[in-house]
Amino acid sequence: MNDDSLDHFKTDRTTGERYAGDHMLVEFWGAERLMEPEYICAAMEDGARAAGATILHSHYHHFGDGMGVSGVTVLAESHITIHTWPEVGYAAIDVFMCGEAVPQKCVDLLRERFNPREVAAENHRRGTWVPALRAQRVA
Repeated sequence: MNDDSLDHFKTDRTTGERYAGDHMLVEFWGAERLMEPEYICAAMEDGARAAGATILHSHYHHFGDGMGVSGVTVLAESHITIHTWPEVGYAAIDVFMCGEAVPQKCVDLLRERFNPREVAAENHRRGTWVPALRAQRVA
C-alpha cells in the first residue's frame, strides 16, 4: 500500500498526522422537531452539504405517532446518523467524514435546525495512520 491509495485520508496541517476521518459523537438535549422524519432528513442532508460532503443515499424511519426517528445519510465521505427520543428532547448524532469534508460545519447547521438547550460533542480521529504499521503493510 502506498500513500497514493489513501487519497481520502485526512492530514492534520499542524502535526502531519494521517488518519481516516473525523467521527463526531454529538448529543442534543432539549432539542426541537425530533419526531419529524422529513424535517430531520432535510436537516441532515443540508448539514452534509454545509460540510462539503457528497450525499449518496438517505433513509429515515419514524417509529410512529409521538415516537422518535432513526436514520442515516450515506456519504461518499462516510455517513451521518441520528436517533431521536422526542419524549425527552434527546438526539444522538454521529457525523463521520473523511477527505476534505468538515464535520464541524455539519454539527453547527444541525445545532441551528434543532435548537438544543445543551450540546455535548466529542471528536474521535478514526484510522490514525501509524508509521510503524505502514512499514508492516508495505513489507
